[in-house]
Amino acid sequence: MTTDFGLKDPYVAEMKAVILGISPSASIVDITHDIDKFDVKMAAYTLACASPYFPRGTVHVAVVDPHVGTKRRPLLIQTQKEFYVGPDNGVLALAANNQGIEHVFEITNRRLMLSAISNTFHARDIFAPVAAHLVGGTRPEEVGPEIRKIPTPGFARVVRRKNMLIGAVLHIDGFGNMITNFRQQELDSLGTVETLNVKMKNRKLRLKLRRAYAEAKNKEALAIVGSHDFLEISVNQGDAAATFKARRGDKITLFKA
Repeated sequence: MTTDFGLKDPYVAEMKAVILGISPSASIVDITHDIDKFDVKMAAYTLACASPYFPRGTVHVAVVDPHVGTKRRPLLIQTQKEFYVGPDNGVLALAANNQGIEHVFEITNRRLMLSAISNTFHARDIFAPVAAHLVGGTRPEEVGPEIRKIPTPGFARVVRRKNMLIGAVLHIDGFGNMITNFRQQELDSLGTVETLNVKMKNRKLRLKLRRAYAEAKNKEALAIVGSHDFLEISVNQGDAAATFKARRGDKITLFKA
């Protein structure tokens, strides 16, 4: 489970109660409920980082849903390894795309939901029960009609133009590392890279691509592919985001040096 609900209110407990009422043997793991309120990007990043380490067949329920109760679609995404249940707002996209999407279904089967559906709590009334039924053996195609594809959200999209890559700062972690949406496969498309030219806002940097933070001098800026396969702009034993006055969503352009 991944949500922005926090633990002060009863919301998470209600979701768990619904799941256990339908599938009593379900094993429920909290990835986090401390996503910043309404922050779909943060939730998508967190889910993409954690989900690869769960067992095959895991059902992920990810709910950061600023448009709950509107016409946005409730989805089930089946990948080559796991299942993802949540709103069609991009929160599932990074994790699902990384595992290879096989099928996408719009959740419409009322028999798999609670009998009374609130306009403000689809996490409890739709997503939790559907996840529980999947754990109990319901086939994915029973949840509703298959959708051909879902759009890739802007924060997950990398654009290739000749010898450059255009992306964005996806997340800033507690150390101030600027985690971008560039993956190793995008870097590989530039060929063998030892040094990167990086453009962000009104600043241009020339950074060595390091294998470890400590390969750079103390307070020296560097580029590194971190433990979740995202390219990071970092400062060894420093705060890159503060140093470069960067925020999540800032445009980043990479050039092979």
